Amino acid sequence: MNGPSLKKVQDLIDIGAIVSNAYRIKSKFPDIRESLSAHRFDLAYEEISSWPNYSPTPMEDLSDLAQFCGVEKVFYKNESARLGLGSFKALGGAYAVKKVANNYSLLGKNLKELVVATASAGNHGRSVAWGARQVGCFAKIYVHSGVSKARADAMAKFGAEIIRIEGNYDEALAECIKSAKKNSWELVSDTSWADYREVPLDIMSGYSVLMREALRQMGPINPTHIFLPAGCGGLAAGLVSFLWKEKNESLCNLISVESINSSCVLESIREHKPIFIDIKEETSMVGLSCGEVSEQAWKILSKTLSHSVSISDKAVAPLMKLFLDGKCGGRSIEAGECATSGAASLLAICKEKKLKKEISLDETSIVLLIGTEGATDIEAYNELISKGSLVV
Repeated sequence: MNGPSLKKVQDLIDIGAIVSNAYRIKSKFPDIRESLSAHRFDLAYEEISSWPNYSPTPMEDLSDLAQFCGVEKVFYKNESARLGLGSFKALGGAYAVKKVANNYSLLGKNLKELVVATASAGNHGRSVAWGARQVGCFAKIYVHSGVSKARADAMAKFGAEIIRIEGNYDEALAECIKSAKKNSWELVSDTSWADYREVPLDIMSGYSVLMREALRQMGPINPTHIFLPAGCGGLAAGLVSFLWKEKNESLCNLISVESINSSCVLESIREHKPIFIDIKEETSMVGLSCGEVSEQAWKILSKTLSHSVSISDKAVAPLMKLFLDGKCGGRSIEAGECATSGAASLLAICKEKKLKKEISLDETSIVLLIGTEGATDIEAYNELISKGSLVV
């Protein structure tokens, strides 16, 4: 039992806020083809599962974490080896590039003339760059000043041109959109807005493969709580939509997780309308650093989330070390920065009986965590593991 180590980490975590969604509804899944739909989910699965290097990622049983938190089970969907790209993002960006390329070819155009563009902090850009190489087109990736050289190099490795912009993710995205319009590039963004929906819907449909796998792996065991890392909300909405299709009115507790530095989903849930966050300080959970929720994601999350929580970065490094040492239960797991967010939120909530009661966590609870990534920036990963070693 690794209770002492987990207790040290638990004591480090600060909750910024936890908000209950007063507007959650219980209804059948709205299966509309123009939105996230069963048809879209099936198309994405048929395509992605046909890729030569596709295989379902592992489901880990975190028995020590479950015992420490006083719940029946904690499962962890481990995305650290997804398609050789190291994160769940491999499912979305590459699939969307494939769809864009197919449409381009149907118009009789030469794929060598196709340019796809996106803004990314690393993992989405790597997926887009990898997808572009697979179909034979060119990728331009806009990154903000906080993106490490290692993450940029990982995208460039697949032949993408990296364009660095001063400022944060939202400023990099704005510049990408401007350049794509000017140069007639195909935008492959995982964020949607009023006149840009189709590609983000494809990306979220790609993410639904993760939830399809998870439900199959859990078999007859139904999760009572799912902790959903949220940047712009695309992953959370993709996973929730497939779950909603499968469960209809019987959705479990769905908790979005964000950094206190960029809690756009939480503030949107609080105000019941999309709220923009002007990010002043970057989080070490790089993939969660988004200041604005995706329009299409908001349509799903505003109706389905039970709660939203924001947490500090303080437990990121020590939790990464605990995962690596197998001290959450089970085997050694390579968990990247964002992959710790669900475990950190669970530990933080379990510090207070009032919070546990608020989200109905007890000894019968079955918790699913989404391990979004592995060591996608090996230099940052090793540095954080070293820092974590000083704590645990």
